[in-house]
Amino acid sequence: MEEIWYRRGMMPAENAPDRVAQIMEEWRRERPDIDPSPQGVIGRLHRLALALTAQITPVYGEWGLSEAEFDLLATLRRAGAPYARPAGELAGHTMVTTGGLTKRVDRLIERGLVERDAAADDARRRLVRLTPAGLDVIDEAFAAHMANEHRLISELGATDAAALEPILSRWLDILDDA
Repeated sequence: MEEIWYRRGMMPAENAPDRVAQIMEEWRRERPDIDPSPQGVIGRLHRLALALTAQITPVYGEWGLSEAEFDLLATLRRAGAPYARPAGELAGHTMVTTGGLTKRVDRLIERGLVERDAAADDARRRLVRLTPAGLDVIDEAFAAHMANEHRLISELGATDAAALEPILSRWLDILDDA
């Protein structure tokens, strides 16, 4: 497995520099006045994020979902029964603009996975709600997604995963505060 990761330029095989290390060395040679060491962490995290996305999104595709559609359905599912959120709140949870959200919701309505209705307390406020079919799809897709993430984490190992989680959490807190 390690050799496969190395060939992809993601993780060093024993005693061999990975692609990020090679890039850093090239920068040290070409611009010795600039320290490229942050690339050792950020470059690898970026490459890792791309590799993880490539491993995760095909699972969503098994249910005909894009990453954004999975995110939207999962956000509704996490709301609990009746699996609905106001459109503005949904946009905030999925980190998309309301315009982008409208297009996604419209596509999911066409597929019968969500519906849009007026809120009971304010007819001007629109709620997006999972349909029974949408609930079935997201429950199945989420179970497969979690199995896939468990598989990916198991490749790292429990000790390293446990060590990495608080570091990443702290870094996200720092960046979120900024």
